[in-house]
Amino acid sequence: MLNVTGLAKRHANAGRPLFSGLELTVAAGETVALVGESGVGKSTLLNCIAGLETADAGSIRIGPRAVDIVGLDETARAALRARQIGFVFQAFHILPTLTVAQNIAVPLLLRGVPLKAQPARIDALLDAVGLRGFAGRWPTTLSGGELQRVAIARALVHRPSLILADEPTGNLDPRTADEVLTRLLDNVRQQQAGALIVTHSQQVARRCHRILTLTPDGLR
Repeated sequence: MLNVTGLAKRHANAGRPLFSGLELTVAAGETVALVGESGVGKSTLLNCIAGLETADAGSIRIGPRAVDIVGLDETARAALRARQIGFVFQAFHILPTLTVAQNIAVPLLLRGVPLKAQPARIDALLDAVGLRGFAGRWPTTLSGGELQRVAIARALVHRPSLILADEPTGNLDPRTADEVLTRLLDNVRQQQAGALIVTHSQQVARRCHRILTLTPDGLR
């Protein structure tokens, strides 16, 4: 579901390489943890893969058709994200003026999924992440763990090929983090997506199929 080849990115201000020549693959149903010291470029790598930042060189091929996001313009990148990528942010990024169901529906609206087909998908994901009956709730009434579960449901609802998660348990207590991670990993496996998870937690990393470490010298 992801094939990164020869990827390079320079620091925006310093001009020196942040990373170069990176090679990375993630298969369907596979979860890969990306670890490394702060400032080494883990979040930047995730943003490049999502097309939120532009790589300086290399290719990033996503999904069954292996479309190279590096060669696309901004409009085409946004369209590819809407079809193929689900993103789970550390800070949740749940919209406070929308209900839980409306937040989860955002990727469906971007994909043009008919309104009549949306409630069944949303309810199925709410069940899957342990939030049955939460559709009409407002984000301000939810705990941190519940907000992160909403974020996971939103990332999965359009059935993307690739899930990118940036410290998805970083703001949660250990017990809630374990529950949220279980929901995420179970759903990735069920949907046969690929998942790349940036984390500082060794507990999170050990539950993934593989662990890759990003260093100034590259991936290992």
